Amino acid sequence: MLCGLGNGERGAVFLDRDGVINRNRPGYVRRWDQFEFLPGALEALRDLAREHLPVLVISNQSAIGRGLMSPRDLDEINARMLEVVTAAGGRIDGAYYCPHAPQERCVCRKPAPGLFLRAMQRFGVDPGRSCLVGDSVADMLAAQEVGIPSILVLTGRGQEALVDPRLRDCSITYIAADLREGVHWLLHEGRGWLWP
Repeated sequence: MLCGLGNGERGAVFLDRDGVINRNRPGYVRRWDQFEFLPGALEALRDLAREHLPVLVISNQSAIGRGLMSPRDLDEINARMLEVVTAAGGRIDGAYYCPHAPQERCVCRKPAPGLFLRAMQRFGVDPGRSCLVGDSVADMLAAQEVGIPSILVLTGRGQEALVDPRLRDCSITYIAADLREGVHWLLHEGRGWLWP
């Protein structure tokens, strides 16, 4: 775990995107018409919007590095997603994406912590008072690297993550069926622990 990151004054909720907010697709979500919100995701984002803490998306988007989509395509998807979330009463305060293919071994591609570190610095986040909701082992490993408690959701690649031997090295705080259940647990059972 990285040290010296506890200088922030507030917590945050970090969310993976594909498999947590929207459905995964075998060939990646490359256009807005391929983007489908998972059941309960908009309600969960609306519940988070009532809290006085940042809601931050942290997502690998290697379809760009693989030449399957452009940064402009991703910007359009992101803008449309934010429009729908806002119209439903939700809020996303920041979205951080790694566009690189796995072989590039960049410092921002989860499980590397680069995107988390950038977001934490920008928003003054205390990792110990924060939480990540993700669906993959890479999400869990990245959160652990920076000292952020994690919730594994069983949507997306969550079922695969459960049987991945690398998960044994992760300290997962809670396993939820989906984002809505994870947020409900976080705002009720986890509240005093995360935001004393």
